[in-house]
Amino acid sequence: MDSTRESFAPTARTRLRRLPARGSYDRAVVAAILDEALMCHVGFVGEDGQPYVIPTIHARLGDQLLFHGARAGRLLRALAGPVCVTVTLVDGLVLARSAFHHSMNYRSVVVLGVAEEVTDPERKRRALEAIVEHVAPGRSAIARAPNDKELAATRVMAVTLDEVSAKIRTGPPIDDEEDLGYPCWAGIVPLRSVPGEPVATAGLAPGLAAPDRASFVRGEHG
Repeated sequence: MDSTRESFAPTARTRLRRLPARGSYDRAVVAAILDEALMCHVGFVGEDGQPYVIPTIHARLGDQLLFHGARAGRLLRALAGPVCVTVTLVDGLVLARSAFHHSMNYRSVVVLGVAEEVTDPERKRRALEAIVEHVAPGRSAIARAPNDKELAATRVMAVTLDEVSAKIRTGPPIDDEEDLGYPCWAGIVPLRSVPGEPVATAGLAPGLAAPDRASFVRGEHG
C-alpha cells in the first residue's frame, strides 16, 4: 500500500456499483469522515462461525483505524482476521413529494481489511491515547493514563486503511417530474450533533473547571 497517494485505489470489493457518482476514494475525504464520527461498526465472523456487527469507539492514527475493548470479551477475542468497518454521519432528512424518493443526506465510509492486535506496549498506549483524544480532545493531558493492569485487560485492534471507499449524498430531494406539482411539502431537515452543557459527577474536588463545550464540536458539519 502506498499511503502517499491522494486517493485509495478502487478494488473489486470497494468499487461502488449503485450511484457511483456519490462515491469517493479521496484520502482527505475519508479521513475527515472517520475523524468526525464518534463510533464505528465492526463486522466479522466469530469463533462460532456466525456473523457479528459490534459498535465501538474508534480513532484514526495515520493510515490505521484503531478500536479497543475488554480482553475478556468473547466477541473481541474473535476479532483477529477479516473485518468490515463502517462509519456513517447523517446530515439531514430528505423529504420528497413521493414516499419512494425520501432519503437522507449522509457521509459514510467502508473499510475492508484484516484486524491485527496491537501488542507493543508503547504503541498500545499511543493507540489508547488516540482513542481518548478522538472522543475528547485534550483529555489525555489531564486524565490518569492507563496503568499496567488496565493495559493488560484491554485489547487494541488495528486495521490498515487500504481497501476503502466513501459515499456521500448531499442536496434536495429528487422527485419525478410528474410529482413536482403534488401538494406535499418537500425539502431537507438538517440534523447535527450539538454538545450540551457539561453535568458534573458527584465527589469532584472544588474548583475544577468543566470542559469547554466548543471542544466537542466535531467537523464543519457539527
